[in-house]
Amino acid sequence: QVQLVESGGGLVQAGGSLRLSCATSGRNVNGYTMGWFRQVPGKDREFVAKIHWTSGTLAYAEAVKGRFTMSRDNAKNTVYLQMNSLKPDDTGVYYCAASFRWAAATSKDYNYWGQGTQVTVSS
Repeated sequence: QVQLVESGGGLVQAGGSLRLSCATSGRNVNGYTMGWFRQVPGKDREFVAKIHWTSGTLAYAEAVKGRFTMSRDNAKNTVYLQMNSLKPDDTGVYYCAASFRWAAATSKDYNYWGQGTQVTVSS
């Protein structure tokens, strides 16, 4: 089993920045794909970014390219999502997730989830 705990959410004005953290524990996540998703009420969870823990390969949703940066710290078993130039449309609950497969594309492809952290961007 893999346990994931997100932190770092909050309220920020448009144009501001936040850094989300996702601490992992339990099974070693070497070889896993770690992803960030977000969700607003009434909508499905939306892919934001992912990183392959071993290779460091990254992928981003078009909506966040150039503004968000995902990274990992092997020593701390933690992944991060640096969010800059935030917009009101970035508002939502942000979830950290882990998948056995790099090809994981939707929330259904991920095996483990954190509890989520709220991000609210005011205009």
